[in-house]
Amino acid sequence: MKLREFYDTARSMESTAAMPVLFAGHGSPMNAIENNEFTRGWQAMVAGIPRPAAILCISAHWETRGILVTSMSTPRTIHDFGGFPQELYEVQYPAPGSPELASEIHHLLESTSVGMDDQWGLDHGSWSVIRKMYPDASIPVVQLSIDYRLNPREHYDLAKGLASLRGKGVLIIGSGNMVHNLRLVDWKNTDKGYDWADEANALFKGLILRNEHQKLADYLTLGAAVRQSVPTPEHFLPLLYALAMQSEKDEVSFFNDRTLMGSLSMTSVKISPIT
Repeated sequence: MKLREFYDTARSMESTAAMPVLFAGHGSPMNAIENNEFTRGWQAMVAGIPRPAAILCISAHWETRGILVTSMSTPRTIHDFGGFPQELYEVQYPAPGSPELASEIHHLLESTSVGMDDQWGLDHGSWSVIRKMYPDASIPVVQLSIDYRLNPREHYDLAKGLASLRGKGVLIIGSGNMVHNLRLVDWKNTDKGYDWADEANALFKGLILRNEHQKLADYLTLGAAVRQSVPTPEHFLPLLYALAMQSEKDEVSFFNDRTLMGSLSMTSVKISPIT
């Protein structure tokens, strides 16, 4: 798509309803090749929303010094994990990129230095989810990196600058996990979370429903269960990116709402215009 064509498309969609924003609990890379309750939940969710013109994903698995946006026309499929079946490493998700959308993001975040990246591609936090949502791989996908130098409030404030993309047919997806402590995963307990994981997940959901986003940005003050559930920030930050784009005209709902393997939460969030 040429730059002029992108802007023409963007202008034509500005008068339509804003696209939803999603936070997807992505869990194991195996979801990319499995048919389970979570992959079916992703599929059911996108079946009920307009088909996007492009997708912007903020994945927990691309941390950088500074902010980068993928700007290549053909992003590679990155298999950034180890110890899984060969079948998973053979998966390719050949969605096109969008240099035009990357340029638009660069413009929207003009107060921040956003670098154009032509090396990264789509990591599993992105393609393992989007592959199930849109298996035909025909929708352009762009990733925005997470600058590990910023604190959670700074990430939240930065994300607000992207909200106008919702009115241009762009589906924005934050991909991570609300509860994510891999060191304490119980590989034999596939059905339940630890008590502290359930406590933190319920606390997060309550704050989301009450629009108490600043408390979520200050999650380290929320108690021992939260600190154990979020030992490192990278899987939690994509949630803040999604919440930052919520408006007063939106409603919030949850899907794939479950903890499992002791210390993981698949709980996902849909922010969509009130109908």
